[in-house]
Amino acid sequence: MTLLYDAVLLIAFGGPTCPEEIRPFLARVTEGLPIPPQRLEEVAHHYDAVGGKSPLNEITERQAQALGKLLNEHNQRLPVYVGMRNSSPFFAETLRRMSNDAIREALGFILSSHRTEASWERSQKNIADARTELGAKAPQVDYCEGWHDHPLFIQCWAELISSAFARIASEQRNSTRLIFTAHSLPVAMAARSHYVDEVQTTARLIANSLNHESWSLAYQSRSGRPSDPWLEPDIGQTIRDLAARSVKDVVVAPIGFVCDHVEVLYDLDIETKKLAADFGMNFVRASCPNDHPTFIRMMALVIEERIRKAEDRG
Repeated sequence: MTLLYDAVLLIAFGGPTCPEEIRPFLARVTEGLPIPPQRLEEVAHHYDAVGGKSPLNEITERQAQALGKLLNEHNQRLPVYVGMRNSSPFFAETLRRMSNDAIREALGFILSSHRTEASWERSQKNIADARTELGAKAPQVDYCEGWHDHPLFIQCWAELISSAFARIASEQRNSTRLIFTAHSLPVAMAARSHYVDEVQTTARLIANSLNHESWSLAYQSRSGRPSDPWLEPDIGQTIRDLAARSVKDVVVAPIGFVCDHVEVLYDLDIETKKLAADFGMNFVRASCPNDHPTFIRMMALVIEERIRKAEDRG
């Protein structure tokens, strides 16, 4: 039992859990951003196409339960709470619950594999604002460091991608193109962070682990005005380029996402898969980490290492 922290806070983006939440959710996410209304309506229909909700919240809760169990097995008996930026339980709700449970010092784990201002810094600011709103009773929140190159994160993706390759005919696997994807960002935003370097590092380490030389990186799920420059190449253009080279099989690994939600379930499993099929291409998508045991082990190790460092500092 550590004396420094008495809880873990998993920090996630959040998602709508029913059709009625979809448009209010999108309004919160895009407030103040130059995104055309027609694009928001398109995304709303994407949620409709995958069941009228996002599985993100449910998966995050499963991650929390598995993590708590594993930490307990490692003699780190820390309750694990979940806080969402854009859906319930919002940060303020979770911090209030933690305060009611007499939690004073929490260690935050941001469920975003590659760091950007929009994912990491904004979450930390929103939590700071929620703590201010709650006042003196609010728990203190420290944060784990990034983990885009953690050996177990790389191993987890290697395991997931290997399972995807098992769905390709054995004689075709060496020539199958492996495409890593991450969420596209405005070029100006990406330039203010190490996002591109981190995504490239993750992709390279996974490809090396798999000893698979035929791979590339693409970006997906861009929004905003069509005239604004965003990170490229887009996954759609990558599929078209590979089709022009007569590539017949692709495995897509969305390494920028830690769980299956609309950007994966619609943008890849429906939109990109259809595009590939139109070119006669066999499209196989690797599962996201979700609550995969190797990913949960990685989370536990990152948390335990952060606790050790805090203890060493006294």
